[in-house]
Amino acid sequence: MRCSKVVAACLVVVACAQPAGGEAPLSPESDALLLAQQAFYSARYEEAAAHALAMRATTPEDLAGYELRTTALLFQIKRLIGDDKKRQNNLKACPACAGLIEDFLRDIRISQELARGRLRADSRDEAALYFLGKINLNYVWLHLGPLGRKAGWSEYWEARRSLDSVLQQNPHNIRARVARAWVDYIVGTRMPRGTKWLMGGGNRQRALSTLREVSTVSADFYSSAEARFALWEMLTREHDFTGAIGVARELMRDFPSNQELAKFVETYEESVGRRDSAPAMDILLDGARFDRHGFWLTRARGPRTAQSES
Repeated sequence: MRCSKVVAACLVVVACAQPAGGEAPLSPESDALLLAQQAFYSARYEEAAAHALAMRATTPEDLAGYELRTTALLFQIKRLIGDDKKRQNNLKACPACAGLIEDFLRDIRISQELARGRLRADSRDEAALYFLGKINLNYVWLHLGPLGRKAGWSEYWEARRSLDSVLQQNPHNIRARVARAWVDYIVGTRMPRGTKWLMGGGNRQRALSTLREVSTVSADFYSSAEARFALWEMLTREHDFTGAIGVARELMRDFPSNQELAKFVETYEESVGRRDSAPAMDILLDGARFDRHGFWLTRARGPRTAQSES
């Protein structure tokens, strides 16, 4: 929305930043939250985490700050150690990672209890349901990706049930639809065919369809950004570079300092000039980590197949 873009750029008239499209407000807006969001979507994850932490001085129980900080910490960890076969060696050689992981897990525990406490008081609290689901997914993504561990079964199911509850009472909640689309996509692409049912099932095409839809829905500035970044990430995983480049260029207009977007667009344009876009983009994807919202996970290596990891 125009109003939200003004708020994001100037950090004034905070009351203007209200969700649209039937989405319930998820958190009182604050300067610190807006600064954290701007930094996060500009791929400045350390700065985003610091701004989110600063929110606690005035709003110590604001789940939005915890969700954003855990996501920013997750991306910092992924940037430092990756999520490929070398991650365990990289983790051992990373002096900052132990502290980041400790901070991440502490914030996960605190925010889980805050959200569960709100839900004990009101089981239909839409914001608490969403944040509990999203924060639990951050926990799962850390273990599946950078740490390379099969952990978080209970958190996964609590997340899935929470997000489904949000969408049952408000099918237009954009952030919940984005998070739920990632669950569909990852289960649909990473789980062996015979075990997908254990995870409740997934659907890759439904996930893509959802993100294409929500990326065009009128919403507050940062909910729209989250949806568009998720679409870019998913199209890139699908090796649909024609679709991904269009989304990336659009995002660069809103986040011109995002170096991950800039590198993606630069590599694509150079590849097209050499008429070898697919091989060059595969090299880019193998060497860089464009994990976005959400989330989130392990970057593919080599050509995609229906059974390959996403």
